[in-house]
Parts: sequence; structure tokens; C-alpha cells
Amino acid sequence: MRAKIRDTEIYFDIEGAGLVPDGPVMRERPVAFVIHGGPGGDHSGFKPSLSPLANRMQLVYFDHRGQGRSAPGDPAKYTLDENVEDMEALRRHLGLGPIVSIGTSYGGMVGMAHAARYPEAVSHLILIVTAAHSGFVARAQAIVAARGSAEQKRVCENLWAGAFKDAAEIKHYYAVMGPLYSVRHDEAAVAPGRARAIHSLEPLNRAFRPGGVLRTFDLRPELSRIAAPTLILGGRHDWICPPEFQEEIHRLIPGSDLRIFENSSHSIRGDEPEAMLDAIAGFVVYKGRAPMA
Repeated sequence: MRAKIRDTEIYFDIEGAGLVPDGPVMRERPVAFVIHGGPGGDHSGFKPSLSPLANRMQLVYFDHRGQGRSAPGDPAKYTLDENVEDMEALRRHLGLGPIVSIGTSYGGMVGMAHAARYPEAVSHLILIVTAAHSGFVARAQAIVAARGSAEQKRVCENLWAGAFKDAAEIKHYYAVMGPLYSVRHDEAAVAPGRARAIHSLEPLNRAFRPGGVLRTFDLRPELSRIAAPTLILGGRHDWICPPEFQEEIHRLIPGSDLRIFENSSHSIRGDEPEAMLDAIAGFVVYKGRAPMA
């Protein structure tokens, strides 16, 4: 499905019923926006790993502008700020009240900024393996220098320079970096998902290159504005958004909950999937939001 919003067209998909029978009544389930990372990725990596959550909430997957199945456009607008405004416009387009916001990696950055700028629009915020400012890049560079193989160091140079030449080169990067992204990396298991994914060159290169948005952003001054109950999930062995960044977010978002998965890297959904799904579902069910002042 496609939504023509603002100056673009956003692809979205829905999994799970919004209304379910409950004895003599129809019960409304929460609606969750699932926000993908990258930049330059798409929503497909969450299917079917997040599908069990559709038993508790209705999931809305979407691709950021210029990425996945969403429309291309002005590359100068492939930014975090534009992604935030697109997300809010999609929520309004769908006629939704406060949503559960589930953001992973770069998607968590979008989710944080959206929840800070539109606090009335978010009922629960789930932040998975993310960071609140550009300092994560230098830390990731140091970790690769210390832990990476020669080939991993080589492919990361393209990431830091914003110099990928085509989608095939991006797919090769993810194949080489797989053992750092996941403690339980199984190439045979993840290869089909990588093949299905749409990798968009321009948003990724623009974000990571020197002077790009991921080299300059800082959401820390905004985090105190977040009013939604917030769950922050990190992986102990994460190389690109290590747990020190989730701990920092936890300190800056009032009343937030933090959980570090001891046997995970950046892909918690690959390393400890059942525990991650239980944590998200339990938080949404049992953590209520205080009324807005």
C-alpha cells in the first residue's frame, strides 16, 4: 500500500488485526509503527522475525522516503528530520491516535526524534540498538580497528566514506560484516533475507559520509521531552551501537527502562529473538502511559 503524503509517496504494509473478538465485544489492539534502519535499508528484514508481535498489536511497516519501495525524490531530503515528518504524516494519514513506536538502529534515531517532537503521538517507545548522537561512528570505527578482520576493515572504509558504488557492494558489506552484526551469525540462514532486501545507495552514502547526517546529529537536548513510556534494548557485543549509547539514552529519558541482552550484538532479533519479543510485548501490555499534563 502507498500513502501520498507531503511531497513523496511512502510504501507501507500492515500485519495483524486492529479489532479482535473478545467475548461479546470487539477489542482494539495497539497500533505499532516498525521503523527500519540503514539508512538505505527497507522494512523487509523485520519479516517474519517480528510477526509474533502481531498477536498483541497491529504492525505497520513502512519504508523511508527514497528507500525500499517508497518513491525516490530529492536526495537533499534524505535526512532524519524529513523521515520524522514523513512518519508523523503517515500516522495522521492513517487516522491513528497515539502509536507504539518500535525503532531499530537508525530507525531508533527517527523514533526518538519523533517521540520528542510529537510527544502526544506516541503511547510507547521501543528503542533497539540505537544511539542519540553521532559519536557512535567514531566508537564503531575504533571497535572495527580492534576486532575486525582485514576484509571487515576494508569494507567499512566504504561505509565511513559514503563510497558504496552500487547495491551489490552494499550486500557484500553486510555479508562480510555478518559475524560482527550477530553473535549467532549463520550465513545460510540470513542470506535469503539479504537477497530479498532492497538497498538504496544514495541515502546510505549521504548519511555516513563526512558531513552527513549521521556524522553531525545530536538528539540529546531533545530527549527530556519524550513523555511516552520508553524501553531501550541493547546488545552487549554490539559493534556499531554499543551498549554505552543505550545507557546514555536511558539516563536522558525520564523513567525509561533499559535492558542489555548479554548474548547479542547489533541483531538482537537474530541472537535472542524470543527474549526480545517477550520484552517488547510485555512492555506494551503492562507499561501504561501517564496522562499528558
